[in-house]
Amino acid sequence: MEYKCYYKSKLGKIILLSNGKELTYLCFDSSRFINEINKINFIEGGNLEIFDLTKKWLDRYFSKENPNPKEVPIMVNGSNFSKKVWEILKKIPYGEVATYGDVAKQIAKNNNMKKMSAQAVGHAVGHNPISIIIPCHRVIGANGNLTGYGGGIEKKIELLKLEKVNTNNFYVPKKGNAL
Repeated sequence: MEYKCYYKSKLGKIILLSNGKELTYLCFDSSRFINEINKINFIEGGNLEIFDLTKKWLDRYFSKENPNPKEVPIMVNGSNFSKKVWEILKKIPYGEVATYGDVAKQIAKNNNMKKMSAQAVGHAVGHNPISIIIPCHRVIGANGNLTGYGGGIEKKIELLKLEKVNTNNFYVPKKGNAL
């Protein structure tokens, strides 16, 4: 059984889903994946310890602290490749960014491969079920290209600014499917 509750952040309402023990989904209610979430059978509300823990983590994050992603028990569904990508995302330091190419190089290195597709990494990043805690907003395209973010590119920019990332040299693409 899945449980659902909400968190009101400075950037808008955030949806939290849990299996009762671990966090299984965290996204803005404006997420491009909202239809996927709405297909899940869940119990609204629920006084769960995991929700309290996650809300306290988010309070600290939005207060410009740097809470550790490992503080919140999570359970993610995805391919082994996606899970490897998400583990690398958790290691991107607060206030810093990495490119899709950087993450691809790390995956290749970890798997003794010559190279890995940045596009494959982008697909995994784009399907991250636990936004903010698994900081997919810290991944940018080559040359400062602020490619898509499930919650909206504006929220990605605001999350980076919250972490004091200098976004002056970044840009939003004018067209493409990454918006």
